Amino acid sequence: MEKNLLEIKNLCKYFNIKNSVFKKNRKILKAVDDVSLEIRKGETLGLVGESGCGKTSLGRTIVKLYEPTSGDIVYDGKNLTNLNFQEMKSFRRKIQMIFQDPYASLNPRQTIGDIIKEPMEIHNLYEKENRDKKVLEILELVGLNASHISRYPHEFSGGQRQRVGIARALACDPEFIVCDEPISALDVSIQAQIINTLEELQEKLGLTYLFIAHDLSMVKHISDRVGIMYLGKLVEISESDSVYNTPLHPYTQALLSAIPIPDPDISLKKERIILEGDIPTPINPSAGCRFKTRCPKVSEKCHDKEPQLIEVKKNHKVACHLYNKL
Repeated sequence: MEKNLLEIKNLCKYFNIKNSVFKKNRKILKAVDDVSLEIRKGETLGLVGESGCGKTSLGRTIVKLYEPTSGDIVYDGKNLTNLNFQEMKSFRRKIQMIFQDPYASLNPRQTIGDIIKEPMEIHNLYEKENRDKKVLEILELVGLNASHISRYPHEFSGGQRQRVGIARALACDPEFIVCDEPISALDVSIQAQIINTLEELQEKLGLTYLFIAHDLSMVKHISDRVGIMYLGKLVEISESDSVYNTPLHPYTQALLSAIPIPDPDISLKKERIILEGDIPTPINPSAGCRFKTRCPKVSEKCHDKEPQLIEVKKNHKVACHLYNKL
């Protein structure tokens, strides 16, 4: 078994929110609240959940685009949490991010060559005369060619722009990449191509991925393990097959029941779990389980005590009072 490349320990990211322009008191939005997980070298960890559950905030906090409120981010044995800008710079080479919107994340005034070359210049990689050659090599890796190097982002399709985003992430030879919903803004016909490209790159370069997405079917296809987030909390995590075949948390069960099946006969027989009740807010959440207002299996204990993420089967952790007897 490969060693852990990344370990997140009790990681929190809170945002202060003003009630209004006239009031001084602030509310706290708990985007990521006490999340702990490990990502092994060479694997893909899929992270899924509803919009607003904290997936992207977790990814951005890991790469320190957001400074963590508390907790630890340990990369290859080194704690990154309290590193200053200059100390963190050397780790930026190893930890990169692919953004959700391939157009908004690319500078419209730069050519594709300059966009990919910029990380090399920032980190002073390669000799100046060799950078164009390296750009061409990376373009070929992601399925583009030399004729694209002098073009601008607006001249490309969405799928091509996302390939440019992938190329930029590869420019400084990273080991770990946070893929923040890299296919959600693309046509369905293009999504599989981008996923295949990511898988080929992982095999060739030995990359490790945190893959954030909404598409549960695609996450199952690409991920070795899958984590489920709900309202800033990690509620379940295990091997991909275990999560999809034997989901334990009621929220995970509801999510998986919503996956469409192309066969209408099977689809009609499939039991769909419809979640009812009020959707809670991550701003100053109430005590107890975050899912209690929508859970079909809620009990009195769920209102009083927050469940802890514990291992209930081999390599299968869940945060639910149905399994947590503590």
